[in-house]
Amino acid sequence: MTPASQRSHLIRLIHVAKRDLCLTDDVYRDMLQHAVGASSVAKLSVRQLEQVLSTLKSRGFVIKKAAKRVAADKPEQPVDRHSRMVRELWIELHSLGAVRDSTEAALNGFVRRMVGVDALQWLSNKQTSDVIEHLKKWRSRVMAKRG
Repeated sequence: MTPASQRSHLIRLIHVAKRDLCLTDDVYRDMLQHAVGASSVAKLSVRQLEQVLSTLKSRGFVIKKAAKRVAADKPEQPVDRHSRMVRELWIELHSLGAVRDSTEAALNGFVRRMVGVDALQWLSNKQTSDVIEHLKKWRSRVMAKRG
């Protein structure tokens, strides 16, 4: 880890600790003043930031393992049968080589371009039908090209 990235990591941890410990700005600045003689972490060295973090740990802050970014990598998927059909057609098109990216994010991007709605779970029945029909026709064209 480079010194700059280590520094920014420590600053983020300190701000998380401030939030987790419910420190007001005044209490936080007093703690900084007592720990390293400064009222802000902006110009502190890595060593001073480590001292601040140590002080926050002594006050009860515990570093937790970062939660995986489920929302970004795998958004909540609707489970109704029409949404499953859209997803299955999308994955089938991927297996046929017509779609490069089979992820939920790519599917949502396709839906957004097609009907102007950001996610599959927000489609109306009419929009869902339009997407299904479009994907079926696309699959038929791909299959016809294959012979």
